[in-house]
Amino acid sequence: MRVGLYPGTFDPVTHGHVDIIRRACSLVDRLVIGVAINRDKGPLFSLEERVAMVETECVPLGRAHKCEIVVHPFENLLIDCARDVGAGVIIRGLRAVADFEYEFQMVGMNRAMNDTIETVFLMADAKNQAIASKLVKEIARLGGDVSKFVTPAVNAALTDRFGA
Repeated sequence: MRVGLYPGTFDPVTHGHVDIIRRACSLVDRLVIGVAINRDKGPLFSLEERVAMVETECVPLGRAHKCEIVVHPFENLLIDCARDVGAGVIIRGLRAVADFEYEFQMVGMNRAMNDTIETVFLMADAKNQAIASKLVKEIARLGGDVSKFVTPAVNAALTDRFGA
């Protein structure tokens, strides 16, 4: 069984994340979506809320693409999480050159710690390249319409958090 790990904070999960997850399903039999606890980022949504959002939006997607999707919160090193869930590949999404520079460094460090786990980069679809959770939260906080960037359920969660 080919197992992949797609890590992130998913605060909140966006159309960009969902697109990468859908495409990653064609590469693996089981996709573990690692929801990072990462207290340093000061997430808007609690870990439980982010896990629930990812489960709601992505588990049915896996069934539709004949890929088992498991949502797994983690707080340890990414490479250790990959080993813990039996992943042979880490899936990362890239939007721009700046993403690549950071990810390139991460791959080098991860390979130095465990050279048996590969990293695969999936380029964001052109329509999703500008979507970043940080920007989605900022737009929602300022009363803007984020419905183009997130699912209706996530949009509702943002509206509930920030008010109408």
